[in-house]
Amino acid sequence: MRQLKSWLPKNPMKLDKEALPDLEETDCYTAPFSRARMHHFTINNKDTFFSNSTRSRIVHHVLQRTKYEDGKSKMGINRLLSNGTYEAAFPPHEGSYKSRHPIKTHGAQNHRHLLYERWARWGMWYKYQPLDLIRRYFGEKIGLYFAWLGWYTGMLIPAALVGLFVFLYGLFTMDSSQVSIEICEANETIMCPMCEKNCTLQRLNESCIYAKVTHLFDNGGTVFFAIFMAIWATVFLEFWKRRRAVLTYDWDLIDWEDEEEELRPQFEAKYSKLERVNPITGKPEPFQPFSDKLSRLMVSVSGIFFMISLVLTAVFAVVVYRLVAMEQFASFKWQFIKKYWQFATSGTGVCINFMIIMSLNVVYEKVAYLLTNLEHPRTDSEWENSFALKMFLFQFVNLNSSIFYIAFFLGRFAGRPGKYNRLFERWRLEECHPSGCLIDLCLQMGVIMVLKQMWNNFMELGYPLLQNWWSRRKIKKGGQTVESKMTLPQWEKDWNLQPMNAHGLMEEYLEMVIQFGFTTIFVAAFPLAPLLALLNNIIEIRLDAYKFVTQWRRPMPARATDIGIWYGILEGIGVLAVITNAFVIAITSDYIPRFVYAFKYGPCIDEGYRNEKCLRGYVNSSLSIFDLSELGPEYSGYCRYRDYRAPPWSANPYEFTLQFWHVLAARLAFIIVFEHLVFGIKSFIAYLIPDMPKDLCDRMRREKYLVQEMMYEAELEHLQRERKKNGKHLNHEWP
Repeated sequence: MRQLKSWLPKNPMKLDKEALPDLEETDCYTAPFSRARMHHFTINNKDTFFSNSTRSRIVHHVLQRTKYEDGKSKMGINRLLSNGTYEAAFPPHEGSYKSRHPIKTHGAQNHRHLLYERWARWGMWYKYQPLDLIRRYFGEKIGLYFAWLGWYTGMLIPAALVGLFVFLYGLFTMDSSQVSIEICEANETIMCPMCEKNCTLQRLNESCIYAKVTHLFDNGGTVFFAIFMAIWATVFLEFWKRRRAVLTYDWDLIDWEDEEEELRPQFEAKYSKLERVNPITGKPEPFQPFSDKLSRLMVSVSGIFFMISLVLTAVFAVVVYRLVAMEQFASFKWQFIKKYWQFATSGTGVCINFMIIMSLNVVYEKVAYLLTNLEHPRTDSEWENSFALKMFLFQFVNLNSSIFYIAFFLGRFAGRPGKYNRLFERWRLEECHPSGCLIDLCLQMGVIMVLKQMWNNFMELGYPLLQNWWSRRKIKKGGQTVESKMTLPQWEKDWNLQPMNAHGLMEEYLEMVIQFGFTTIFVAAFPLAPLLALLNNIIEIRLDAYKFVTQWRRPMPARATDIGIWYGILEGIGVLAVITNAFVIAITSDYIPRFVYAFKYGPCIDEGYRNEKCLRGYVNSSLSIFDLSELGPEYSGYCRYRDYRAPPWSANPYEFTLQFWHVLAARLAFIIVFEHLVFGIKSFIAYLIPDMPKDLCDRMRREKYLVQEMMYEAELEHLQRERKKNGKHLNHEWP
């Protein structure tokens, strides 16, 4: 097997260890450094024993605790930055990221150059990330972000393949679908007008294209894919916990605990007159009374609800636009627009909605910042968690409110011909297309997801590139030549770069978490979402890497053991995804009506659903009849509309039929069964997968045992040397 393996080609995704000499494994055990036990560590060179990121953290730690004037609060570099004494404080990069000589022949001139060549270049898009080198250069917090992003991207591969398979299954069975065949051949079925004034009677076969496109996303694989994605979300999160455990072990973070965080200057200034003894440090410090904290929290929650109501108002405005626009497009001069007025209404509505979304995002960030400052969080981590939660809530509601409207409200309360419901007694509510509302949902999701990702990528890379180009242009106008620029100290070169976002990694995580919501919450209606997310993330990893290495100043390295509040948000999205997909399949798609027809009303009654022939006659069964003469003397004959109502000549005209109640009961039953089944599978899988790999547990126990033995021997040897130096008698027992 070894010989056979040697003949196989090497994995092209693996990094070449010869190109990354700093990643070679050593035979030494690692442990958190302690100055009291310095003699236990192998220190060959004091200048290189600590990585540059660790040295930067040490310097920043000293600067934060150095007094610059006499006084209780006159301490720390952060205060000097806040009062304008200094303009910026940042660790410098390790030289240039480019070299005149190729790295293969001359090697890397510094870690920044190595990261650029082996990670940030676009040509390395298919390679694994050098996480250990990222951690050494940028710190554990940024290293964990890229580890999580890489893990998420890798887990998207099976989801994207299954989603693509479901889409291709719909594509290959599109022409053989019984529902599509019946709609395309219904050249004598007249549909009722779908708008009030300018719409004409149309034949059902004019919806042939819509029926085929709907089948791409609403086919036999929809339910399977929804269950698969719910399980996938659980597996992704559970295995990420295992991956995080391995990384925290390799990076010596198992026994690391957050230091007692410093109070925010704003918190100290606000509550400096109220003090109490800190139970951990034993020192007096400012504190916020519970009544003050509760009142500020209530104001903040009120602000959140106000902003959410603003989002719902914007969605309502888009709904009104759609009601007004459909009449205008139906009477448009261009025949193409007039023929496909529903598509034109949906398309323009999506674009307007996207522009409103991007405009409100700017407002939301400022409001979330003000509300978080109003709460006066005690520490920076509390401030970051509060701000991140608000931004997620705002953006999630902003991006998904219109999708929820189309999925669960569009066409549900429109009424019937002759008795349509109206908005403000003026505008007739919008109906679904004869092929269903799923095509509108797919269009909404696809446009928002693609445009949002394109905009984010531009803002992450294009905007910093333009800013740095403008800075270089101003330097050239100032008379500085390229040669003099090359002789500038590194800190001055970095000063011309853009600072990292003021909120750290919050925007990076927020973008990916919102994308995770798109790939799971409505995935039953848009199976191509994981594929689009995968393609975007392949670009996102290298884009972020290029930005961190070349366009941004080097951020302050920080330690972390997990991704913080974002893990809880991801778990919440996974739970919400099960519920929404159950409702999408049961209410938005036609899966349940087809299922009920095949088993109760179709040609295969009591025989079980075996093939598409069991759906013969489904389209006619799903359409009700309306007497056109009720609209006025200029109309005559009958037309059809989507609903389960009695014909006009029955004893109870236009009342719901028995089939309607059968479909409604089946929908409710499906929601209950689907949710309980999927939640049960998710819980069982989460129980089966341990948070830490067994081999890692064994390695940790073994290392702990060996470290204790070595420390005992080293301590005994050190003590014996000390006694010998002092001329004392040596005893072999432990003192």
